[in-house]
Amino acid sequence: MNHPLEQLRNCTDIATLRPALHSICNEYGGVSRLDILPARHAGKQQALCFLRMNSHEEEERLMSALGVGRFAGDLVVVVDMQSAVPSASATA
Repeated sequence: MNHPLEQLRNCTDIATLRPALHSICNEYGGVSRLDILPARHAGKQQALCFLRMNSHEEEERLMSALGVGRFAGDLVVVVDMQSAVPSASATA
């Protein structure tokens, strides 16, 4: 069985990532805040997702079930997203 967060790799932009992440997190409680920052690392499009659940207990369940970490009080998910446009290959 695939890890629930792996389906986020199918997202090509923040507009598709946001509802997908909400859907996953809602299984553990309510999302009270979700901030998503676009990033690039080693040529890959990524998203840094900082979120808070409605309660500490919900956050603990989500962290335990999905292996999500915490940074400065927020839960953090780093998503490697697919590029919306395939990169052109170099030709000689």
